[in-house]
Amino acid sequence: MPSHRVAFGQMPWWAWALPGAAMALLAAKFGGLISADANWVLVLAAVLLGGCVFAAVHHAEIIALRVGEPFGSILLAIAVTVIEVALIISLMLSGSPGAEVFARDTVYSALMIVLNGVVGLCLVFGGARHHEQTFQVKGAASLLGVLATLAVLALVLPNYTRTTAGPLYAPSQLVFVGVVSLCLYGVFLFVQTVRHREYFLSAEDGVNDEGGHHEVPALTSTQQSGVLLLVALVAVVLLAKSLSYPLERGIVSAGLPQAFVGVVIAAMVLLPEGMAAVAAARVNRLQTSLNLALGSGLASIGLTIPAVAALSVLLQQRLVLGLQQSEMVLLILTLFISSLTLATGRTTVLQGAVHLVIFGVFLFLSAVP
Repeated sequence: MPSHRVAFGQMPWWAWALPGAAMALLAAKFGGLISADANWVLVLAAVLLGGCVFAAVHHAEIIALRVGEPFGSILLAIAVTVIEVALIISLMLSGSPGAEVFARDTVYSALMIVLNGVVGLCLVFGGARHHEQTFQVKGAASLLGVLATLAVLALVLPNYTRTTAGPLYAPSQLVFVGVVSLCLYGVFLFVQTVRHREYFLSAEDGVNDEGGHHEVPALTSTQQSGVLLLVALVAVVLLAKSLSYPLERGIVSAGLPQAFVGVVIAAMVLLPEGMAAVAAARVNRLQTSLNLALGSGLASIGLTIPAVAALSVLLQQRLVLGLQQSEMVLLILTLFISSLTLATGRTTVLQGAVHLVIFGVFLFLSAVP
């Protein structure tokens, strides 16, 4: 993620070149000029997909800095979630075996990466540099409360309903949970941006502990980023569709469980925003880090579940959401530890180490279930 100290009038070359190259590759593919199954095309498409993810979040960050907090964190979370939804839907529509569990695996992986990996790194790097960091308990508790509710409704409750057998909702239940998730996310956004916006602002909003101010981008730069953000998102959606089957085939051929596809998707999508959260923690802006991390996790459920639920109902496609027992244990442990971490408004490297241990267990069990 680019530094905020970069002059916004000088856009990095990769921020416009990578989306442009991706669209050129897609035009050549759809125009029949190149073979879509050629190895070099697949490798180039994968590289450009990752590059477009970084470019999209970069442009979203520029727009976010223009509109200010907490709108900036919300915009970043929504941009990342759009990419995540595009990847999930592409895999669901691929028709490959196990397509019904892609949404569950990706959302679960996103939660574990955000709540343990990203938060753990933020607390470790921030605590190592500043010893003890502070944040607003009211804002963090609000984020975690909504996130925990949606996580249990989407990923745990399906295992215990009786209308249908197995870890999935009946169509009516799926519609209800999708609508409830979207409504609760909307209420949270209202609270975060209007009713109690002050809960999500740091005490020194706009200034870090080293006295550096976040430069506000010019209007022209913001408009350019708005156009390039749309281009990058379109490129991500189309590239994801073309790479869905090769990605799954590569993971299976590597001897990893099919569920590891969700880990790869979530990690790739959350990497740029995770880097931004860690960078903010290093300059003692833990409130911004938590807004980014928890906000992306919340958007991952609040927007992804309604989208895939609607797709499942419209196409009458089976959608498995309930987690397996070991995954439920890790999710409940993560939510419990997160509640302890965010209870006092102060953090040290110890809390970060605990989260990273849980993250390590998650990665190991994803590869060796």
